[in-house]
Amino acid sequence: MGIEKQIENLKIAKEKIFYEEPMEKHTTFKIGGPAECFIKIEQKEEIKEILKLAKKNNVSVTIIGNGSNLLVSDKGIKGITLMIKLEKIDIQEKNEIVEVTVGSGEKLGKLAQICWQKEITGLEELAGIPGTIGGAIRMNAGAYGREMKDIVQTVKCLDYQGEEKEFAKEELAFDYRSSIFKKEKYIITEVTLALEKGKKEEIKKKMEEYASARKEKQPIQYPSAGSTFKRGTDFITAKLIDEAGLKGYAIGDAEVSTKHSGFIINKGKATAKDVLALVEYVQNKVYEKFHKKIELEIEVIGEK
Repeated sequence: MGIEKQIENLKIAKEKIFYEEPMEKHTTFKIGGPAECFIKIEQKEEIKEILKLAKKNNVSVTIIGNGSNLLVSDKGIKGITLMIKLEKIDIQEKNEIVEVTVGSGEKLGKLAQICWQKEITGLEELAGIPGTIGGAIRMNAGAYGREMKDIVQTVKCLDYQGEEKEFAKEELAFDYRSSIFKKEKYIITEVTLALEKGKKEEIKKKMEEYASARKEKQPIQYPSAGSTFKRGTDFITAKLIDEAGLKGYAIGDAEVSTKHSGFIINKGKATAKDVLALVEYVQNKVYEKFHKKIELEIEVIGEK
C-alpha cells in the first residue's frame, strides 16, 4: 500500500499533509531533497496516531523542528517527516522562580520576546538561536556561556510506541550539544523552564547586545545551519580552520564563511553534496596541519 493510502484515514487536516515536499523550504540552510510525506503537527494526539500507523506499516518517521541545525540530503527523506509545531506558553510565578511551560514547537526567539515583555530573565543569551524549544533541548543549544541545561526543569515526551514520559533535568544526560534525546528515540512535546523575574530595560539591553554581537560576528545574511562544527576540547575550531587558510574556500555554492570560519554557508544554490564535500575537505586539511579531528555540530538526515 502506498504512503498516501496509509495516511488518508488519519484524522489530520489535509492542508497539513504534503507529498514530495521540498525540504529546502523547511531548513535554514535552504537545502534538501523532497520528503516523501511531510506533515505539520499541531496536536500531541496526531503524533500518537502517526506512530501507530508507522509501526503497523513499517514506515520510518523523521522528526524536525525549525530545521535550523539540519542538512537534508539531496535525495530527501523517505517515509513520514513530522514538523513539530506544538504551541503553548504558560507562565507561573512561584516565589523566586518563574516556571515557564512551553510547547516544543515554540520558537526560542518568540519565547524570549514574550519573557522580555513580562520582565522574565534567563533567555537573553539564547534569544538569537533560530530553533524551536524542542530542538534546542535535544541538542542542548547554547550561546554566550548559557545552555538549555541551565534553565530546564522537566521535559515531557513520547516514546515511539506513543507512550507519554516525563524526565527531570537530572535524567536528561545533558552534555555539550547533546542530551538523552540524541541518544534515545523520544519526541519532545513540552518543556518547563525555571527562569526569574528581572528588569525590563536590563533584559532588553542584554538581548540587544547579544543580537549586535551575532550580527557583527556571524554570517546571518546567508542561509546556514548555524555553527557547522563543534568546538574542540582543547582548541577553537574556527581558529584552526582560519589558520589552515580555509576561510572563503568553496565547493559549488557551499563556502566557508569569510566572516566566521566555523560556519559553512549557502551562497545561493548549494547542494547537500557540496556541503558534505566541503566539510570533508575542511576536516582533512585541519587534521593534516594540526592533527586535530573536528566534528560536525549540524545533523545530516535523509537518504544517502
